[in-house]
Amino acid sequence: MKVTAGVLVGLFLIAAIVYVADYLATRDNVPRGATVGGVAIGGMSQDEARRTLESELGGLAVRPVSVTAGEMKERFTPAEAGVGPDWAATVAAAGEQSANPLTRLRGLFTTYEVDIVSEVDDARFQPALRRVVTGLTREPVDGRVNVDGGRVNVDEPVDGQQVDREQLREAMVTGWADPEGVEVPADVTGPAIGEDAVKEAADGPAAKAVSAPVTAHGREDIDGVLPVERMGEVVTFRPDGDRLVEEVNVEAARGILAEGLDESEQPQRNAQIRFVGDTRDITPHSDGVSVDWDATLEGLPGRITGDEDREFDAVYKDEPATFTTEMAEKATFDDVVGEFTTGGFSDTSGQNIRRVASQVDGAIVAPGDTFSLNGYTGPRGTAQGYVEGGIIIDGRAGKAVGGGISQFATTLYNAAYFAGMEDVAHTPHSYYISRYPAGREATVYEGAIDLVFRNTSQYPVRIETSVGGDSVTVRLKGVKQVDVESVNGGRWAQTSPHEQQVSGPDCSPSSGAPGFTTSDTRIIRDLSGNEISRETQTTVYDPQPIVRCS
Repeated sequence: MKVTAGVLVGLFLIAAIVYVADYLATRDNVPRGATVGGVAIGGMSQDEARRTLESELGGLAVRPVSVTAGEMKERFTPAEAGVGPDWAATVAAAGEQSANPLTRLRGLFTTYEVDIVSEVDDARFQPALRRVVTGLTREPVDGRVNVDGGRVNVDEPVDGQQVDREQLREAMVTGWADPEGVEVPADVTGPAIGEDAVKEAADGPAAKAVSAPVTAHGREDIDGVLPVERMGEVVTFRPDGDRLVEEVNVEAARGILAEGLDESEQPQRNAQIRFVGDTRDITPHSDGVSVDWDATLEGLPGRITGDEDREFDAVYKDEPATFTTEMAEKATFDDVVGEFTTGGFSDTSGQNIRRVASQVDGAIVAPGDTFSLNGYTGPRGTAQGYVEGGIIIDGRAGKAVGGGISQFATTLYNAAYFAGMEDVAHTPHSYYISRYPAGREATVYEGAIDLVFRNTSQYPVRIETSVGGDSVTVRLKGVKQVDVESVNGGRWAQTSPHEQQVSGPDCSPSSGAPGFTTSDTRIIRDLSGNEISRETQTTVYDPQPIVRCS
């Protein structure tokens, strides 16, 4: 027993001596078992540990680091972002050797990881942080459905997300050395139009739209077909809350169906009269038939994106001529139903007025038909016998081929006005021209501004023109049914002219003229004096500038 006790005391004394010697030798060293980035520094002196870390891990700061948030990734290079290791602080963070013999003993067999302590150059780090925040942030993207080329196409919805800036900063600064990269939570925002809405639209109305063509059967075995390849021109989907709603463009569908059905229509044509001397040459009328599109297209959306029949019959309507061959044979043009004269044009303008008057002379406007001056004459260029004449440009005198035709348009407009014709389209001059009645005149411009009126009476009218000296007269002849009175409303809201300096040999000085507003009231009565209609039009004229030539 005494021997055993002696042995134990001896061993204890030896252990104590070893512990004291070890403690004294390593008390300022890094605790055993300490590792940084997988590099063991336990038991090393502070300087040795720092040198070891610099040697083993010095290249970490130039290695790109992945940053993950939700489904998105971004990268940054610590050294470029102003982030790097503080090895002295890292070694210090490992702590000091414990005086506890059990802890010192455990350090011989276990390890623990010490985070790298970072130093940050904030001026360089902030731009990098902003870039990473931007790269990990996105707005939600709604799902979309479209039909193209006979196929249903789907753009899948995408979740939006945001990251907490301060949380990301902390993770980047402290976790950049982790070989697995940095990961932060994402605040996810779902889109308004999600997967369920996309599937509902794609599998429902979109799939129906491309399931088969839509066919309108017309007369004489002529069909109008809306093929699946062109459904994208007709069917679209728009967001509505959390759903995609189909929209069918019925007008676009009509245009496609009409490409086939137009051949089944017959245009209505009134009888036409042309006088050759005293001989009446009559072009017979033809009754028309056309597709009744309102009736034909009723319920069309249900045929395209729903369960209604995709084949159906087109509906037609008859369009009998309003002026028949028999009417043309009996028509008389004995009465002057409307007449007007204007004067005061120059020689060159007179040439153009004579040319357009000769073209229009003898034109017949059947009941219900419209007369378009531009449409009737066609182009009015030098090839058609027109010359350069006077016009008004920006309130001052100018020249252009066909100048002066507006005077004929004004004369024709007034003749139709007093004949009781319906005013379909007319455009007053921007500036008042004193030889015309204020508020009752018209200008024309080839391809842009037209004079159009409709014969609303039950009799045809013939346009007769004459030009003599510096005046032009237009008469509408037929069967007189109405009397027309014009009442001018006076002038008000005058505006003063401004001055313009114009250079060049073509400058024509002008004293200008004030602008004003006026009105004209047309009163139509039957031949017994009973009022049929009363209509007032208001016209605003700009002031004509004062032109100074230099």
